[in-house]
Amino acid sequence: MSQVGNLTQFDAAAVSAAYQNALRVIGAVEPTIAGAIGQELADQRGSLKLIASENYASPAVLLTMGNWLSDKYAEGTIGHRFYAGCQNIDTVEQLAAEHAKALFGAPHAYVQPHSGIDANLVAFWAVLAQRIESPALAAAGARQLNDLSEADWQQLRTSFGEQRMLGMSLDAGGHLTHGFRPNISGKMFHQTSYGTDPSTELLDYGEVARLAREFKPLILMAGYSAYPRRINFATMRSIADEVGATLVVDMAHFAGLVAGKVFTGDFDPVPFAHVTTTTTHKSLRGPRGGMVLCQPEFADSVDRGCPMVLGGPLGHVMAAKAVALAEARQPAFASYAADVASNAIALAEGFLRRGARLVTGGTENHLVLLDVSRYGLTGRQAESALLESGVVTNRNSIPRDPNGAWYTSGIRLGTPALTTRGFGADDFDRVAELIVGVLSATSPAAAADGRTSKAKYDLPSGLAEKTLAAAGELLDAHPLYPGLELT
Repeated sequence: MSQVGNLTQFDAAAVSAAYQNALRVIGAVEPTIAGAIGQELADQRGSLKLIASENYASPAVLLTMGNWLSDKYAEGTIGHRFYAGCQNIDTVEQLAAEHAKALFGAPHAYVQPHSGIDANLVAFWAVLAQRIESPALAAAGARQLNDLSEADWQQLRTSFGEQRMLGMSLDAGGHLTHGFRPNISGKMFHQTSYGTDPSTELLDYGEVARLAREFKPLILMAGYSAYPRRINFATMRSIADEVGATLVVDMAHFAGLVAGKVFTGDFDPVPFAHVTTTTTHKSLRGPRGGMVLCQPEFADSVDRGCPMVLGGPLGHVMAAKAVALAEARQPAFASYAADVASNAIALAEGFLRRGARLVTGGTENHLVLLDVSRYGLTGRQAESALLESGVVTNRNSIPRDPNGAWYTSGIRLGTPALTTRGFGADDFDRVAELIVGVLSATSPAAAADGRTSKAKYDLPSGLAEKTLAAAGELLDAHPLYPGLELT
């Protein structure tokens, strides 16, 4: 399996024919949908995609999702389905799980979750089942939940509701699914958060340990969506063990760096976490979906994900996961992952040389978090001005953000997608230059009532067009899916 840049090489003529024929068939039924599909490719080809949670899947992964596996119900798990005729789904799920175990060195893999949120729900309920439900059943002399008396059932429900979770705060880079009230996880657990050191913006393991001793969580949650540094999972496991907590790691953002052996030793979560969750897109460069890895004692509970919290598994997406995981097991993926990390450093250094302020002062993973308050902007203004200029980012809170989670004071930028296109260190330095140029020239605009708006902005005439042209030169040098033609 060879590479063009960092994207798996494909037979351009065969793939072009496949998509041309597919769009012809789709367009005969609903031409608007066919047009939107084609336009999405054009839009992605024509913009600097720097959203840290996005990537470009290979044609093999994308094409795997459009087939008859989509039409099969397969609740249950391998060999234990609630529907007949699931032998092909069994083959697909078994292969995807085997690839996942081999890639991450995990004792057990569950590949059914439809998303990262679903993967976290499976993990949380598996921990509750393992730590609360199973002992309660044994104490009541019951084999399954249906055997419990009403009194025992009510007591079990109360026990579930009293459990606690300790996770990273949202403004420090945590995720909504780590116990926050707007998400179902915040209704399942009593939650409190650990943040970062105010002076360094780095994770303070001593403070995490202090909070864990005080709060005594059932689950110690580790992982992030906007923290630009590595986490020492050996230290997190020792904290969990000290207080009798279960360590759950959400590696959705950095799974590709684990798979590619950029994160090893104490920074690889899989050997230390009781349960590890991830998405399969983002830095792993697969289809949109989720996955759970776990230690053997949690395997049976994790495998109850469907029908416990999941609907019927998506056979076509599990097949695409198997293809993506097979790609990630190739030596070329390790080179890609190393490039993602080195390109993030190049992007960070490009910002710092131009006077920008980065949260934590740099990066050790695939993302950087840029504080845009230095330019007098909110994150929403910066995100919008950059989008107008052909640079796709997302606004994000920074530690102790005065603008809250909607307007924010930061933008998050990631390197996985453009690294897939073949961008290198010099290209990312140029990207930093373009972004600083736009932000330095952008100013807040007045709202209708005359007050300064947190959303509206002004760009000097012609700057967006100039930036679009400069971005186009970079993009033309690194075409997306070279040779793929839709017409």
